[in-house]
Amino acid sequence: MILFLFIGLAAGALLMLIPLSRARRESDRVEAANQKLAQDRQRLLDFMHLMAEALGEGLSAQALRQRIVHASILCTGALSACFFERTERDTMRGVAVEGLFPPHRPLSEEAMGRLTTRARFIEQVLKSEEFPVGEGMVGRVARTGAGELLADAAADPHIVKHTDAALAVRSVIAVPLVFRDRFFGVLAVTNPAGDLPFSESDFTLMCSLAEQAALALHNAEFLHFQIEKKQLDLDLSLASGIQQMLLPRETGMLAGLDIDARYAAAQKVGGDLYDIFALSETRLAVAVADVSGKGIPASLLMAICRTHFRQIAPRHLSPAAALTELNRTLLADIHGGLYVTMLYAIIDVANHAVTLARAGHELPLFVRYDRATATQRAEFVGSEGMPLGLVPDDVFAEAIADRTEPFAPGDVLVLYTDGLTEAPNEEATEFSGARLADAVRAVRGRPARELNDGILEGLKRFTGETAPRDDFTLVTVKRI
Repeated sequence: MILFLFIGLAAGALLMLIPLSRARRESDRVEAANQKLAQDRQRLLDFMHLMAEALGEGLSAQALRQRIVHASILCTGALSACFFERTERDTMRGVAVEGLFPPHRPLSEEAMGRLTTRARFIEQVLKSEEFPVGEGMVGRVARTGAGELLADAAADPHIVKHTDAALAVRSVIAVPLVFRDRFFGVLAVTNPAGDLPFSESDFTLMCSLAEQAALALHNAEFLHFQIEKKQLDLDLSLASGIQQMLLPRETGMLAGLDIDARYAAAQKVGGDLYDIFALSETRLAVAVADVSGKGIPASLLMAICRTHFRQIAPRHLSPAAALTELNRTLLADIHGGLYVTMLYAIIDVANHAVTLARAGHELPLFVRYDRATATQRAEFVGSEGMPLGLVPDDVFAEAIADRTEPFAPGDVLVLYTDGLTEAPNEEATEFSGARLADAVRAVRGRPARELNDGILEGLKRFTGETAPRDDFTLVTVKRI
């Protein structure tokens, strides 16, 4: 009886221990899962810290990609990693690698014979090897944008089986690097240290690392863009300052003439040009030019044109002859479809006349007082000519001709570029030559500076808030 009682008590105790054992195992499992979660969280934080350090160092794009590869190995425990980039040919190519990352395709016997320095050789192979988007695991990830985990890669028939055991693929993870709509590439890691394959937890961690890496790449691009923009702004400011230095500082060079000039570039530098300088005690050279295009190429050609013009103009009494020689000189300097339109006028105060030649430029505007009708008469004066730098010297010389106009006291001559007359308003209507003539007639009795102020006030009322689309130059000469 006592024996049966002892057996019963023992059995009951064993039954009580079973739930306790199950609870302990469950507790251990939960604790292990929590520890793994904490480790993954710490690894993600470590990766973020590494990316922040990389951005702080101002690394180049290639150096940052290499840092991402290195950080992914540190944080996942993988033996090798590779950053693949999509090329313009819609292929994938390795651009950063660490460890013996297995090539996408089998190595030839000749290549196998050069495996004396494995790591360096494999890096060269990966950076020279290209394969189409969609081919293989990395290609699929690039095409679909979805990461993949291959825990048992050795059993997968699609994984390349390299004869070199050091290149055998046991387990692999490949994830896309995407920030918003920007695809930066694919990050792949292979063969975790130890015998265990990559797990779903490792895959989740890699997806998180990929998000942080893509963000770092985006921020690096933005920082580099800002640095380049600041440098470009500085360069343009210097170029603008140099360009302003090329424009004449004084306009009141001859008695009997009142002159005012205005220049405005649509960008920081432009392709318009004006120049005013004395040829003698009674003759003044006035030129206005417009280089096709805008920005730095136009400003460079403008500077070249001005330099040549300053040397050539004093050698000729005829504006047409000066422009012919200038065309001959510029033909060697003008490339890429650029050309220059120019109007060159010689004002002779002793003879009360203006002789001008027009190389494809806007028509000059004369405003005179007509005593017969007691009205202000505005006239656009034409002359033959072609733009500089378009045709050979002989063709240019045949096309261009001088024209001489009277220039009596009270008369006004207005030279300008098409950026003024073609300035649009909100309805895309241009300011036009007719409105320019009306504006000059309305203020003809004022000094040259006030004349230009009146013209530009009328232009501003017409265009409103519409941004200028071209450079403009305005030179007004009044005979007094």
